Amino acid sequence: MPLPATETVECDILIIGGGMSGCGAAFEAKYWSRDLKVVLVEKAVIERSGATGEGLSAINCYMGQRYGWNTPEDFVHYVVNDMMGLAREDLVYDVGRHVDSSVHLLEEWGLPVWKKDNGEYERIGRWQIPIHGESIKPITAEPARQALGQENIYERVNITHLLTDADDVGRIAGAIGFAVRENKFYVFKAKAVLITCGGAANVFRPRSVNEGLGRTWYSVFATGAAYGLMIPIGTEMTQMEHRFVPTRFKDGYGPVGMWFQYFHARVTNSLGEDYTVTRDDELRKYEPYGSAIPTPTPLRNHQMFLDIKAGLGPMYMRTDEAMQKLAQGDPAKMDQVRDEAWEDFLDMTIAQALTWASQNIMPEDTPSEVVLAEPYIMGSHSGEAGAWVSGPEDLSPTEYFWGYNKMTTIQGLFAAGDGVGAAPHKFSSGSFTEGRLAAKAAVNYVLDHPQASGVSDAQVRNLQEAIWAPLATFDRHKGASSSEEVNPNFVNPKQALVRLQKIMDEYAGGTSTWYTTNGPTLERGIALIEMLREDLKHLAARNRHELLRCWEVVHRTWVGEAHMRHLLHRKETRWPGYYYRSDYPDLDDANWRVFVNSKYDAASDSWDIFTKPYIQVVK
Repeated sequence: MPLPATETVECDILIIGGGMSGCGAAFEAKYWSRDLKVVLVEKAVIERSGATGEGLSAINCYMGQRYGWNTPEDFVHYVVNDMMGLAREDLVYDVGRHVDSSVHLLEEWGLPVWKKDNGEYERIGRWQIPIHGESIKPITAEPARQALGQENIYERVNITHLLTDADDVGRIAGAIGFAVRENKFYVFKAKAVLITCGGAANVFRPRSVNEGLGRTWYSVFATGAAYGLMIPIGTEMTQMEHRFVPTRFKDGYGPVGMWFQYFHARVTNSLGEDYTVTRDDELRKYEPYGSAIPTPTPLRNHQMFLDIKAGLGPMYMRTDEAMQKLAQGDPAKMDQVRDEAWEDFLDMTIAQALTWASQNIMPEDTPSEVVLAEPYIMGSHSGEAGAWVSGPEDLSPTEYFWGYNKMTTIQGLFAAGDGVGAAPHKFSSGSFTEGRLAAKAAVNYVLDHPQASGVSDAQVRNLQEAIWAPLATFDRHKGASSSEEVNPNFVNPKQALVRLQKIMDEYAGGTSTWYTTNGPTLERGIALIEMLREDLKHLAARNRHELLRCWEVVHRTWVGEAHMRHLLHRKETRWPGYYYRSDYPDLDDANWRVFVNSKYDAASDSWDIFTKPYIQVVK
């Protein structure tokens, strides 16, 4: 099968990913870039791409400094506590000191924020403000599109690989990918590249299977590209062992934050017991974090998990008692509370509203089941997987700073959002903010390094052949069997995804193993995922859509392997409720309050796993 035509795009700064951090990067880069050419490439369309594409019901990262609510120092202390002692304080502070201005900018652009009669923002938690956010992504995308100009935005183009300099593999040179709706390759040559792609859903087998496979909590279109692009070229990664296991409404994956913080609901087991009360003594095993306020998210998960494991489920969110208490017997007030309850889901998780409707649930009368979901690997929400990046010059110790804010260990390669490791709890507003910060630093880098990187024609040609290979494989072998789904010569992307999810679920501590693993189990899982990575050379695609799915499963497989290798290296259970090492069941601050980092070497197909020190920056 002949290769398609190639379009080469030369630019100064390339932004890969059009989610919240990508749009923030596009807006900010153009502001500072003078005459530099800034290009954004996105596999979908920026108005609905990224984790917030389907909407949002709250901004979860807002300091409220103009109201005297919180300071960036408060935010650092909160994040470090919730991560059980581990986060890059310089990176967290950097987001905290800038995020409010981003939120105000989003409101200026048209984002409806809930307000009190006096004009002050409503508040549903220490860091949260409710919004009417169904259209948060179109609102964010419009200024990005205007800033760059339509001619500099390439949509429906899937980036599969990063390009490095022909003479220096430690320097970025651009990226390569293909159009998903036309027969064309794209080669982007750039002096600086910003990774603003998504984290990873569907690496683990989800609770929703078969026809429900696409029903996940984190966006199903977040396929780990942030990591699958960076790992193969030797980017130093950090905290890839960390995963987030969200507590969510069963089957619909509706969020619970609004119910806990705004409606003040509680979760009870089948006996009507509140596990945060009956399991309070369990927290004492994890000091100093167990007695911290608020209780870290993994420990709250852990308390619920013990009830579930003891057979005390189902677990119910008591929407009924919370709504009745808020309404206080007033029918008009109940109408308002009911509207707010349904809007929480209609703004961002319509599937949960459909679940309520299909199961005849009236939340003011009927409690709803909640479960611990499958693990997700990310860097923007309550997870801290991602690249090891330089911090800001004015904050970071020398161990955390090497010239440009948010630059990875590959020269000229920057990251934001899910791509940045050890800096969680950014959510949408913080990811947007981090994109702005990374873009400004990338502009400074290009102004300091105006010379273009060299891209090898041989490198491009080899990658094009590898990218197109699944289509060629299918075309070559499609007559070997009577079914396109079953063939001895290839594996299709759905089969590869199911195989990956089975490995991760059974060996890396998924739901079927009660989030539990150990050293020998991880070693076996790593051996199996190495075999899978070898077999991915035999992927087959019938069309460009399946070609897209092929490269998504390749990226997810890199994520899964990195996750298991990091888990194996960290010999403790740092985050009970997210995972359990049965051979190292305790938290070990004395030896493991460190960051676990890794680098993959393509030349030898080997991994180097090591630690970096935790350094307190904010007193």
